[in-house]
Amino acid sequence: PISIMKGRGGMARGVLGALIGCALVWPGTAWSGETATEAIKRSIDTLIKVLSDEALKKPDRVTERRRQMEKIVGERFSYEEMAKRSLGAQWAKMDDKQKTEFVDLFMRLLTNSYADKIEGYSGEQVHYLNERKEEDYAEVRTKIASGKTEIPLDYRLLNKSGDWRIYDVVIDGVSLVKNYRSQFDKIIRTSGYDDLVKQLRDKSDQFVKVKADKP
Repeated sequence: PISIMKGRGGMARGVLGALIGCALVWPGTAWSGETATEAIKRSIDTLIKVLSDEALKKPDRVTERRRQMEKIVGERFSYEEMAKRSLGAQWAKMDDKQKTEFVDLFMRLLTNSYADKIEGYSGEQVHYLNERKEEDYAEVRTKIASGKTEIPLDYRLLNKSGDWRIYDVVIDGVSLVKNYRSQFDKIIRTSGYDDLVKQLRDKSDQFVKVKADKP
């Protein structure tokens, strides 16, 4: 079965949603000339404001809060690029309809996987270390600190029409995309691509059911 990559300790699990799954910007705000580091920093600052909004923490606004964050996630991540890289060689064998279906399922997998963890943020500090850029690609190295614990967290981005979009995240030296590609490759080799699609769809349905069962 498809599993979710976990970071080191409880802090890592909380940060996964808040600082990996949701390095965000408000919809429609691509800032021309912005560096990759500036984009990440502005995004995280914006996310923290949302997470810290006391009004959105009220029980009657939980759904609204979740919907806002889920919507904003798509404005920073390039789900198509992540899905393509996670599938590897299989991607070239697929037609446009299959690619569209897979990107949608992959998007739901990531969104559902980290949705609950978004709310795990509890004041961790983000330290921006350096940025490496080559043409339209960049890697922003950061460090997440809480007490005596520090976790390296690197963002890999692609510049699309002047906007920096995340296509991979490296957590404590482990690539999110490579983690999924390893799982997907194993499923495809063992039982075929159609079974991978079925597992992704089942995983998505499972998340929806759990969400519906929550009080």
